[in-house]
Amino acid sequence: MPIKLSGIEACVFDAYGTLFDVNSAARAAEDALGEKWQPVAELWRMKQLQYTWLRGLGGRHADFWQVTGDALDFALATLKIEDWPLRERLMNFYLTLSAYPEVASTLQCLKAAGMKLAILSNGTPAMLAAASANAGITELLDAVLSVEEVKVYKPHPAVYGLACERFKIAPAQICFLSSNGWDAYSAKAFGFHVLWCNRFGQAPERLPETPDAQIASLAELPQVVLP
Repeated sequence: MPIKLSGIEACVFDAYGTLFDVNSAARAAEDALGEKWQPVAELWRMKQLQYTWLRGLGGRHADFWQVTGDALDFALATLKIEDWPLRERLMNFYLTLSAYPEVASTLQCLKAAGMKLAILSNGTPAMLAAASANAGITELLDAVLSVEEVKVYKPHPAVYGLACERFKIAPAQICFLSSNGWDAYSAKAFGFHVLWCNRFGQAPERLPETPDAQIASLAELPQVVLP
């Protein structure tokens, strides 16, 4: 175990890529996409993130459902897939993304120990509610925080501030978890303790403020934050 954190009162999780497998929507349509399912998944996710950053920089906010649809349209057009029913099917799959296998048990362990738990995500409230219900974790969460409260996407500091406001605690009392390197580094710069759940062995980001530690799975979290 890389470190031991003390004084943590809340664990706050990114949703997409951290709790929920963003590739599972395209994988669920493999029967229609065939070998193109993975290129669709990768391009869809890349453009989804790019559009959040570009909209934030340009002051042209649209909610994450629209951004997700716009990114999918770009991916399908790039790969020359013209199939409106398939497009609708993929969007519906995004509402029920698969959770990573250790998510529920990790949250249950933390909840039983009295830790406050929250999601802090780019997703809309409706998207996050659907994914959480599908994963069976709704009742384990004390808060589901969406960027729609501030109308700007991560990594804007106003987004990370939502967790402090909700729990009425300082950033240093929060352990933030993200599998997205840019998110983990930005959350550390905000002042959180941060564990980067680096599931796929990505190279470190060249950004200010390195996360406290890397973990390979959320299953390692209780040993870091619980006495």
